[in-house]
Amino acid sequence: MLRGVVIYGALLLALRLFGKREVGQFTLYDLVFILLVANALQPAITGPDTSLVGGLILIVALILTNWAVGRLADVPQLHRFLAPPPATIVKDGVYQRRTMRREGVDAEEVEMAAREHGVKDVKDVERAVLEEDGSISIVASGATPRPKRGVRFNRRQN
Repeated sequence: MLRGVVIYGALLLALRLFGKREVGQFTLYDLVFILLVANALQPAITGPDTSLVGGLILIVALILTNWAVGRLADVPQLHRFLAPPPATIVKDGVYQRRTMRREGVDAEEVEMAAREHGVKDVKDVERAVLEEDGSISIVASGATPRPKRGVRFNRRQN
């Protein structure tokens, strides 16, 4: 149990020091990092006692590698490889079915994004774009829609 708590604390500290993104802002290489960490640290938590130091070293190595890949993504040629370009999925109220199929987006997802942006019908969408981070941006034709807002639930302090 103690090893699990130590690994958790070290990973939490490392993520806090090296990253400030929220879950919705994860990049492809952040997702790969999380999957690698989950798999690689399992022996440090459940393996022999000597694996704790190995787990801590692994955390540092993976965090630094993810940080380096993040810096490399700032290079335009590598950014195109590491992050997919935005894709227009609705243009002038018309679904771009070929692009939607290629990107794995269905009409229901587009309609949900439109509603979240205050647009009642996809016919009123001038442009819908699937962004690098997987979110859908909506530009309404005519009236100015309300901006998309995240809903936060705060615990009451008694």
